[in-house]
Amino acid sequence: MVKFLDLLAINRIQKNDLKAAFERVLDSGWYIMGSELKEFETTFAKYCEVNHCIGVANGLDALILILEGYKEMGIMKAGDEVLVPANTYIASILAVSKAGLIPVMVEPDINTYLIDPAAIEAKITNKTRAILPVHLYGQVCDMDAINKIAGQYDLKVIEDCAQSQGAIYKGKKAGSLGAAAGFSFYPGKNLGALGDAGAVTTNDSELATVIKAFHNYGSHVKYQNLYQGINSRLDELQAALLLVKLKPLDADNQHRRNIAQYYTDHITNKKIALPITSGTAVAAMLNHVWHVFVVRTADRNGFQEYLTQNGVQTVIHYPIPPHKQAAYKEWGGMSYPVSEKIHNEIISLPISPVMCESEYKKVVEVVNNYQP
Repeated sequence: MVKFLDLLAINRIQKNDLKAAFERVLDSGWYIMGSELKEFETTFAKYCEVNHCIGVANGLDALILILEGYKEMGIMKAGDEVLVPANTYIASILAVSKAGLIPVMVEPDINTYLIDPAAIEAKITNKTRAILPVHLYGQVCDMDAINKIAGQYDLKVIEDCAQSQGAIYKGKKAGSLGAAAGFSFYPGKNLGALGDAGAVTTNDSELATVIKAFHNYGSHVKYQNLYQGINSRLDELQAALLLVKLKPLDADNQHRRNIAQYYTDHITNKKIALPITSGTAVAAMLNHVWHVFVVRTADRNGFQEYLTQNGVQTVIHYPIPPHKQAAYKEWGGMSYPVSEKIHNEIISLPISPVMCESEYKKVVEVVNNYQP
């Protein structure tokens, strides 16, 4: 079986360094908000080419903290609206709701699966305060167009970078392209911890200062609480492990690109719609980090069963659109046909930094032999 993502094999490569990082933290006797966190925040901020990084507990909290920070700064208030892509993972939408704001969904581009800038302006009202583009599957959204619209309406742009660690847009890193960005380091991400972890990046010093307090019970100084904050801290152990795993990230992303290029060049089955990258083909392939390689087909369930029977493991990202989830049953009557088509047809093929040539060649052979 060609595994969709072999986390054991990925982490085994750095086993000795990860063990050393664990022992370093264990022997330090300091496990929360210490030197490992400071080093990771400094290193990741430099990697993303921003001034500030705040380590937090997970990617959902990262987005919530950005929005709560803007509320504390008086830039947003309860009941304000945030535009989000209709086909995103539900965490992007949950963050808006949990911050007391209203998510307003925007249809994606059927080709790239990213929020469609041409559909944004029609969704803007006098309550709109931000656009939350999600760099879905590892490809950065059309940030020039999004930032232009945001500038015209005085809106904040908050990047969801949960799937785009290391992705590039016109020479700039994901996480540096808006007012702030939220990252997830869930174990399966391109940069994955060995547990839940996340971060906020920004060049806004005031926002960074507010979040640094808000995520620590609203406190900069112990027992002195400026805000009704939360506990969402990146612990010393995960920070130390992430420092180890950050080192090969660019090389790992390049291996993903190589596999994606092979898939693109060799999958010829006309029943399978390959992903389309934005911009010129060469530049897009170089900038995309291919967190997942998503294809579309009309008989998705039949295709998945066929792949399983032929030794190829797949995952669906994601089978149910947010507006069809029970958690948002009030949206059940809404119609987002582009998003619904995507959710009904997409399936992700194996791609990872440890896939070998024989594995991705097998994937291509099996896909090309598929007959519905």
